[in-house]
Amino acid sequence: MKIYSAYDPEFRPYGQVLEGYDTAPIVEALANHTPLPEGVEYVPSEPALERLPVKEQMQDHVFGGMPVQLGWCNGHNTKLNCLEYHRDSEVNLGVKDFILLLGLRQDIRDGVLDTATVKAFRCPAGTMIEVYATALHYAPCEAKAGQGFQVLVALPKGTNTEKPNIQPKNTEDTWMTARNKWLLAHAESSEAAGGAYVGLTGENIDIAKFI
Repeated sequence: MKIYSAYDPEFRPYGQVLEGYDTAPIVEALANHTPLPEGVEYVPSEPALERLPVKEQMQDHVFGGMPVQLGWCNGHNTKLNCLEYHRDSEVNLGVKDFILLLGLRQDIRDGVLDTATVKAFRCPAGTMIEVYATALHYAPCEAKAGQGFQVLVALPKGTNTEKPNIQPKNTEDTWMTARNKWLLAHAESSEAAGGAYVGLTGENIDIAKFI
C-alpha cells in the first residue's frame, strides 16, 4: 500500500493542512498529560487541551464559532477495522507522525464500502490536519512500528458522546453508534463482534509491513 503525505495532491478530496496556528502547546499537552496505551483509547474532551488558548482560536476560525471539544485518540494501531464519519470536519494533530486510513462517503454503495478504495496518508508531527465531513476515517495508525501515536481530536461539542434515542427511519440510522457518529465496521473487527453494522468489504487493511 502506498502511503501518501497530507501535503500530496491526493489528499485534497479528504482534507487540508491548516496553517497559522501555534501547535507547540497542543503537542506539549498531548505528550505530557495524555497516556500512550497498548491498545487504542479515545477521550472526547480533555481539560489539559481545552484550557489552551488555541481552543478558542479553533472554535472561532476552524469551526466558524460553533462550540467545540478537544479530546484525544492515543495508542498503538496498524489496522483499518472500521470507518466512520460525522456531519462536519474533524481536526487532528499528532505528537509524532501518524497515518490516517481514509475513504470517501461518495464511494459507499448500497451501504457497503470496498476497502480497496481506501488510501493512507502520513500526517507530520505538529501539523494541524482537517479531515472533511465527506471523508471516512477512524483510529490513527502509528507511522513507525512500535512507536504508537498521541493525536488531538477536535470536533463540535457533544460528538462521540451518548447515542440519541431514536427509532431508525432509514438504513443510515442503523449505522449510528454515538452522537454525530456513523460507523461502518469490517467483519473482522471487535466493533462488528459487538454489534456494529458491517459495511466494509474486502481486506481489513493492515499497514504493519509498510512501516
